[in-house]
Amino acid sequence: MDWIEVDIYTTTDGIEAVTGRLLGLGIDGFVIKDAKDFEDFLNDKDGNWDYIDDDLMGLKNCETTVTVYLENNAGSPELLNAVRAELNSLRLTDSDGTFGRLETELKNIREEDWANNWKQYFKPLCVGEKLLIKPSWESVSEGETRKILEIDPAASFGTGQHNTTQLCLELLEKNISDGCRLLDLGCGSGILSIAGMLLGAGYACAVDIDENSVRIAAENAEANGIPKQSYKALAGNIVTDTELVQSISSGYDVVCANIVADVLLAMSGLFAGFLKQDGKLVISGIIEPRKDEVLEAVKANGFELCEVRQKDDWVAASFVYKDREKG
Repeated sequence: MDWIEVDIYTTTDGIEAVTGRLLGLGIDGFVIKDAKDFEDFLNDKDGNWDYIDDDLMGLKNCETTVTVYLENNAGSPELLNAVRAELNSLRLTDSDGTFGRLETELKNIREEDWANNWKQYFKPLCVGEKLLIKPSWESVSEGETRKILEIDPAASFGTGQHNTTQLCLELLEKNISDGCRLLDLGCGSGILSIAGMLLGAGYACAVDIDENSVRIAAENAEANGIPKQSYKALAGNIVTDTELVQSISSGYDVVCANIVADVLLAMSGLFAGFLKQDGKLVISGIIEPRKDEVLEAVKANGFELCEVRQKDDWVAASFVYKDREKG
């Protein structure tokens, strides 16, 4: 099995925050290199050593690094983009730069080479009963009856290869109705909102904390023939930006969010404000150990659980909003 070594540059104070985000993505193995640990080792008066190798001495002035290893397969670009999206989200909350530069570097492989090599894995993919997702360089057979969603891997999460995206698309297919209004929170590449439009939605609003993702989502929507007047992409953090929440408006028929568990928990009290009575909520990105915690938080905010789906360690769920005041 081939592996991609990914170094994440941070600080001593950033280790916990970075590893927490990685755990939320289901990455539970990492190697930490931290100058502070080595300094503590050198200052240990009870230490029983009299020689330190030169390579080890180099840790004294190293930049704190969290290293992870990703399988080099069809899902690795998706997972790497998810890691980068989480780091960008963390960077936006770190106005003082306490967590360092939060950048990634691939080791033992040139990224541009890898970006071409793994194209061999990225083939047309059928999801649910109605969708076929394909990159631009692949063709489909004549007479294909599924809705074709064309999307190329870019700097944003969402190509359909990851279990969380597939689960969310399957549940969206069941909850989209003709002409409905759809809100995609944490849109990444825009794959969910674009799929919703292809499945019959009349309008979609895509929101992401990363401006680059918002730009890519709008470009992908246009590439899939979605009319500009029917698709809006907005950048910002709905948890902290009340003006953004107001601009998104309310009365949506369906809200979807494929994000990590901690962000879903932070959003759980906001979902209802975007939906009409009996509106549908589809969430994904939940690692199995966090399932009950997330589902209970959503139910506590006026939602009834409709369906839970799971692939490997990943969980998605759909809900219906029942305004308690309206019964």
